[in-house]
Amino acid sequence: MRIIAGTHKGRHLKAPRWEGIRPTSDKLRETLFNILQMRIEGARVLDAFSGTGAVALEALSRGAVSATCLDNDRRAAGLIAENAALCGESDRCVIIRDVASRALKKPLPGGPFEIVVLDPPYDYPNLGEAVEDAAGQRAANGLVVLEHASRVAPPQPAGLSLTRTVTSGDSALTFYS
Repeated sequence: MRIIAGTHKGRHLKAPRWEGIRPTSDKLRETLFNILQMRIEGARVLDAFSGTGAVALEALSRGAVSATCLDNDRRAAGLIAENAALCGESDRCVIIRDVASRALKKPLPGGPFEIVVLDPPYDYPNLGEAVEDAAGQRAANGLVVLEHASRVAPPQPAGLSLTRTVTSGDSALTFYS
C-alpha cells in the first residue's frame, strides 16, 4: 500500500496486522483520485471508516488542505496516526475515534467538507443512512463518495443525486451530489 501521486508519491504506508480492515486497493484509490482530480486542490476531505487513512493521506498528498479521518477502532486510529506521521501530515490530519452512525450526525472538526468518502465494511447494514448522514457533512456543492461491494446496488437517499458509479472487480465507487 502506497501513496500514488502528489508530494508523497511512492511513500509506503503501514497496513493493518489484524483481520477486519479491508484497505482500498491502490488501483481503486487511483481511479477515485483520477475522478476527483479537479476537486481535490484546496479541499477539506472527510475519510469515514478510514481504516489505514490511505484515502485521506492520498488527498493531502494531492493538494487537499486538510483531512479528517473517522474510525471507531482504536487500532485503526493508531495506524492512521502512524501513517500520517510517516507522511509528515500529522498537523493536517485530524483523527476522530467514534462510531460513524453517531459521529456523522453532528458537525465534525475540519468541516464542512468538499469531499466526503465513505468506505464501510461491505456488509454494513445501513448504507443509505450512512450516505444521508455523510451528506450533512458536505460544504455547498460538496460530493459524497461511497465505496461498496459491486454486487450491491448503491442506495439512493432522498435529497442526493447519484451521478456516477464506477466498478473495479468486486468493488464499486458511487458518487453523489
